[in-house]
Amino acid sequence: MTKIGLLSDTHGYWDDKYLTYFADCDEIWHAGDIGSLVLIQKLAEYKKVRAVYGNIDGQDIRKIYPQVNRFKVDGAEVVIKHIGGYPGKYDPSIQSSLFINPPQLFISGHSHILKVKYDKTLNMLHINPGAAGISGFHKVRTMVRFTIDKGVFKDLEVIELAG
Repeated sequence: MTKIGLLSDTHGYWDDKYLTYFADCDEIWHAGDIGSLVLIQKLAEYKKVRAVYGNIDGQDIRKIYPQVNRFKVDGAEVVIKHIGGYPGKYDPSIQSSLFINPPQLFISGHSHILKVKYDKTLNMLHINPGAAGISGFHKVRTMVRFTIDKGVFKDLEVIELAG
C-alpha cells in the first residue's frame, strides 16, 4: 500500500501546509508548473518526489524532470503530464499515447481546476489536483491525497488550502 500526496501548479509558492498534509504520505507527486527549484527540492528532502515540468518551468527544472512521467507504483501504471486534458478532451500531445497504451491512472495539471473523473472508454482514472499555488484565476487552492493498494485506488481526499 502506497499513500500519495498530489499537487500541481504551485508556481513557486511555498506553503508549509504541503508538509503538514503530506506527512503520512509515502510519495509526493507534482503535476507541473512547479515554478521554483527550491520548492521542489524542499519537497524532495521531505519525501520521495515524482514530477513533470510544466509550461512555466525553466531549464533548471526541465533538466531534472521530464515532460511525461510514466511509472508503476504498487501494481498501478501511472502517467503524469502537465498539459493533458481530461476524459473526452485529452490534449493532442498525449492522446495517442493514452489510447494506444492506457495506464490505470492519468494525472494532469495546468487548468487549475480540480477534477477527478473515470474514463470508461480507456478504463482509466484521471485526476487533476487543481492548483496549490496562489497564481491564477482559481479561488480555492487544492491538493489531493489517495492510496494505491495492489493496483486499486482508494481513500481519495480533496484538500482545500486556505488563503
